[in-house]
Amino acid sequence: MDTGFDARVPRNDELPSRTERTTDAGKNRARRTRVDPENNAAWDSRGETSRNGEAYMNDVEERLLDVDTRISDMDRHGIERAILSLTSPGIQSITDVSAARAAARNANDYLHDVYVAAHPSRLGFFAAVALQDPVTAADELERAVKDLGAHGALINGYTNTGTGDEVSYLDDPANTPFWQRVSDLAVPVYLHPREPVASQRLIYQGYGSLLGSAWGFGHETGTHAVRLMLSGLFDVFPDIQIILGHLGEGLPFLLPRLSHRLRKQREGAGLGAAKRPVEEYFHQNFYLTTSGHFHTKALLDAISEIGSDRLLFAVDYPYESMAEACDWFDDALLPENDRVKIGSRNAKALLDLR
Repeated sequence: MDTGFDARVPRNDELPSRTERTTDAGKNRARRTRVDPENNAAWDSRGETSRNGEAYMNDVEERLLDVDTRISDMDRHGIERAILSLTSPGIQSITDVSAARAAARNANDYLHDVYVAAHPSRLGFFAAVALQDPVTAADELERAVKDLGAHGALINGYTNTGTGDEVSYLDDPANTPFWQRVSDLAVPVYLHPREPVASQRLIYQGYGSLLGSAWGFGHETGTHAVRLMLSGLFDVFPDIQIILGHLGEGLPFLLPRLSHRLRKQREGAGLGAAKRPVEEYFHQNFYLTTSGHFHTKALLDAISEIGSDRLLFAVDYPYESMAEACDWFDDALLPENDRVKIGSRNAKALLDLR
């Protein structure tokens, strides 16, 4: 699921949907049933093997392919629903526009027909879209939402428009027809990470392990999100909602500093078209998931910045362990009302889960 559309596999990331009590090893504990919003479903592990190690990636691919094991693991750990999607770089890396359009349509049909239709009460999906052609991307999103029941779109960072560093970001004005349709459909867009473009990788030379999920993903995606805030997109479409994984890709911690310095630079250049401070957009137009970031202090920082109404439980499966994520979340020092909201209530409202 890492290079174009080479292999077909699924992946997931959760959010809870109903609260229940079970007994675990003779010990009573609250176990939340979760809904999973990031399930990535067409991927080739070879692209990440050198960074993550062959044994790890083989294990990831096995979990990705075996949907029956996925469902049984969801049962074991109290996860009620999982939302599938195509992971990084997915459609965004395909430079042939016709091929990108076809791959997006095929991915959506495949996810729906093979996975969701077989487990309609347990699995849903985010649509893949080819922003190489924003008008067609808007049409494909509408088809996926209205005909296939998609809960929104997942976009893997920037879109390759040519060779090398020829890329476009989501704030590109050419994407306005797509954003108009997102607004009309009232569905969220998940901004998923991908590796930085080639010209930005010199800092990682000799430390390739930092290029992906350990560090580079967050830096790339956090900056992409800031571009959206500065662009004025949310002034034009104030109801659009963006989902970020990994507790916001560092933004809850960095946002106060960012806002402070931008105020100091308000007479300078390169501030974009935004009419309001960046923190207002972050608080009103973003949701964050806990995917792959099972750390209570970081969660509390995110709650402090954006509020518990805008946080969603997530695992980052199969890269992360359902057991680790669920055990952490159930034992995290949170007010019970916040645990229920983050665990299920927020996801049900945002994704219109029934």
